This record gives sequence, structure tokens and C-alpha cells, in this order.
Amino acid sequence: MQFININGKAIHYKYLKGNGERTFLFVNSLGTDFRIWDRVVELIRSEGSVLCFDKPGHGLSEEVDGPIRISDYVQLIISLLDMLQIEKCVYVGLSIGGLIGQHMALKHSERIEHLILSNSAPKADAAEYWKTRINAIRQGGMASLSDKILERWLSEDFRNNQKIETAGLKRMLESCSTLGYIHACEAIRDEDLSNEIHAIAIPTLCIAGSEDNATPQERVEATAAKIPNAKMVVINGVGHLPCVETPQEFVQILLDFLASSNGSLNERGMKTRRAVLGNAHVDRAEAHKTSFDQDFQEYITNNAWGAVWARPGLTKRERSLLTIALLTAMRYEDELAMHIRATQNTGASEEDVKEVLLHTAVYAGVPATNGAIKIAKEIFNQKNASHGK
Repeated sequence: MQFININGKAIHYKYLKGNGERTFLFVNSLGTDFRIWDRVVELIRSEGSVLCFDKPGHGLSEEVDGPIRISDYVQLIISLLDMLQIEKCVYVGLSIGGLIGQHMALKHSERIEHLILSNSAPKADAAEYWKTRINAIRQGGMASLSDKILERWLSEDFRNNQKIETAGLKRMLESCSTLGYIHACEAIRDEDLSNEIHAIAIPTLCIAGSEDNATPQERVEATAAKIPNAKMVVINGVGHLPCVETPQEFVQILLDFLASSNGSLNERGMKTRRAVLGNAHVDRAEAHKTSFDQDFQEYITNNAWGAVWARPGLTKRERSLLTIALLTAMRYEDELAMHIRATQNTGASEEDVKEVLLHTAVYAGVPATNGAIKIAKEIFNQKNASHGK
């Protein structure tokens, strides 16, 4: 577990260093902790580093003593980024996390590369709504409203068919500190950025759930309409927590947005190709490219690396091991050697490759696997020798 001291209070966070250049910052919703991003983090970690944290009074973070404002949450994030020496992040905020992101984009735009606002708006429900909710929580505790809140959070289909996950989310909500929850409610109640978000100049994506009863689709659409050039995506059939209900679709939407904001499919493919095979290999391949194979190389970069390897459904480690198994079965030894060398970039270990080749021997035959083992041994022996092992 990782903690940081913010104004004398222990704030719980998780920082996972990745191979990619980006850092993804995930900021969760009211009444939840950063476990709601677990599946998303699994899918996106191969794309860069990941940072999550629990707001004060949520998860394992301590409560603050007095009232808290949205600007205080922003300052907490700035302190966390500074401590970890992260200059910029891809900011992904859900509900209040999105509201915090809007404030940060207006006041600290230099720290955000791209802004993703999931199920969020610049102004929440009327003050009277928050007064009623705060009073109910003060009198009856979190459990008094947990069932009603889950109805706002989750689609009916998810509640009916994912009862264990729903029960777990209910337990998460009811474990939230009453004071921490009330402080966050008050911060939401007192923030209104409706007349300011037109000044957000960061590439922005707004995501809505068609079954969201907390921040309905039309409010997210109105938010996107106010932010210059913001893109809007609606995920059908999900509620307020698409990162929980449909994490793979959520990640694909996020990565597609980043790709569209950062250039063509070819540029995305080249970035992925370099991340997997290494700059030295790609530079050599590009130097030897001629007019004869230029179209073929572009095809490979676009379709293999840009359209398939860059997808979030499998991690780069998983794709690496799958590729090694297939190349072994097909006896494509040159390509196999290239991808075994690439394991130093994909996170696949020598032990992983050993297990994959043993498995491949059962289904693709011993002769093919024997040749692959010879190649792998030579590469790993060279690697270990260079590292003094």
C-alpha cells in the first residue's frame, strides 16, 4: 500500500510504473474508492503508467477535519503529481472526478494532456437535493441510502445479472466514511463551472451511459456542447459506472480518442511497434525500406500494430506470448527470434516463454517447439550474459 502525507493526513494512492510514455490518472466517483478502476487498469496498463488515489474519507484515505472544496481535491492531485514527478497526465474522471478534472483543466491546464469526463457535468443537482441527501446520511448513515444510490449508479440489467458485483459495490459504498462522503457532497453542491468550461482548451472526451440515473445522458451532452471541440460518446445499456459495467468498451473508447487526437492510425501503429520491438529494430527496418516494400510496411504498421496490437482487449504481454506460440507453430524462425527479443519490452518473462513453448509442444508438435527452444535459449543466454547473470 502507498500513502502520501497531505496536510498531515494519510492519502492512499496506487502508482504503477509502465513502459509507455503516458501516465493515466483515474479519479473516482462519490462514495467509491479506486478499486472501481481495477479492470480498466488491467486493460490499459501496457499503454503507460497508472495513478489512482482515494479522496479524503474514501477508501483508506483519512478524513480532513473541516469542509473541503473541489479546488482542495485539485491541490491534492497537484501535490501527488509533484511528489511522483509526473509533469502531465491523461486525466480520467468519473462523476465528481470529472468535476474535479474540469476545475483542474481550467486552473492547471499545463498538467493535463487529455481530459476524459465520464458521466460528469459542470453542475450537479440542485442544492435542495444535496441538503436532503446530507441530512439523510447524517441521521441514518451510509446504509440508509445505499440501495437508492445503487439504483442511480447501475443499470437495471447489471443489478439483476451481476448480483455479486452489485453487493460488493454496496459494501464499498457503505464502508465510506460518513464525514468524508458529506464533505464530498458539499463540495459538489457548491461548485458550478457551467459558465467557465467554454475556456477548457485541452482535447476533451465526454462519456455518458444511456441508463445513467445520476448524471443523465442529456446533461453530459450539454457539457460536451460547451467545451470547444469536445467529443461525445454514449455507451448503451450502462449506468453511472461504465468503468465497472463495461470496462473493455470504456478502455477502447478512451484509446480510440487518444489515437484520433494524436494523429493517424499509422502514427499509432508506429508508436506501438516501437514500444514492442524497440527503436533500434524499427530504425533499422525503416532504413532498409525501399519503394518496393513501402506499401507492405505501411500495411503492417497500420493493421498489425495500429489496429490489433494497440487494442486493449489483451495486454502487450499476452499478445507477445500468443505471437510466440503462433510463430513457433508456423516455424517462422526469424520472426520468432524478433518477438522473443521483444519480450524485454512487453513484460513477458523468460519463465513465461518457457511455459508457452512447453504448451505449444503439446498442440503444435515437438519438432517445431524444439527449434523454438534453441532460438529462445540463445537469446536469453545472450541477454543474461550482458546483464552479468
